[in-house]
Amino acid sequence: MVRPVLFLLVERRWSGYEHIPAEGEFVAAANHISHFDPLTFGYFLYRGGRPPRMLAKASLFDIPFVGAMLRRTGQIPVHRGTADAASALRSAVEEVGNGECVAIYPEGTITRDPGLWPMTARTGAARIALTTNAPVIPVAQWGPQRIVPPYARGGRGDRRVWPAPRQTVHVVAGPPVDLSRHMGKPLTPDVLRDATEDIMAAITALLAGIRQEQPPAQRHTHRRPENEPAS
Repeated sequence: MVRPVLFLLVERRWSGYEHIPAEGEFVAAANHISHFDPLTFGYFLYRGGRPPRMLAKASLFDIPFVGAMLRRTGQIPVHRGTADAASALRSAVEEVGNGECVAIYPEGTITRDPGLWPMTARTGAARIALTTNAPVIPVAQWGPQRIVPPYARGGRGDRRVWPAPRQTVHVVAGPPVDLSRHMGKPLTPDVLRDATEDIMAAITALLAGIRQEQPPAQRHTHRRPENEPAS
């Protein structure tokens, strides 16, 4: 179902499939720059032979048809800012334990960095990986923001969707993030923060290679408030 949409809108520049495990559990962690990039991220993994179990906002499961497809394909709802948020991580750990690919945006939302570089992330991806000893495959994306701009609000002159011409979208997977120095340690806030930064550093390095630019020396820390609409 996604393929025709991507064919119409996307000129693919995808690489790094040699890093996607052919079998067994792993966590795929990507940067988030557009409401469109879950399609490219998910389909990239699907094309690599590993249909993902993606962590997605619970509100998406309430949308007719979209919610049904998310449920039927085994995606994992995340109830932000509630006690149920922890259940998403438990579900993700279970899926990893079943040998699945769990796909996650460590930032938890579209980046607020003015240059669209990865910002400070939440610790969910690190927690899943360190709990299960599953490898983390970093994935960087660039180009979806030209199809659906981040945080577009539909005002005058604001392009919410750019259907033509087809936009070049880069999606690149890298080798597993080396988390060996964190393995076997208690999952303290410091350990989780350090492991999370290792994951984000790997994603940022891949993105810098795509963009051929130097990322900021300091990671952006401002997050969208939970009650602020994302679009």
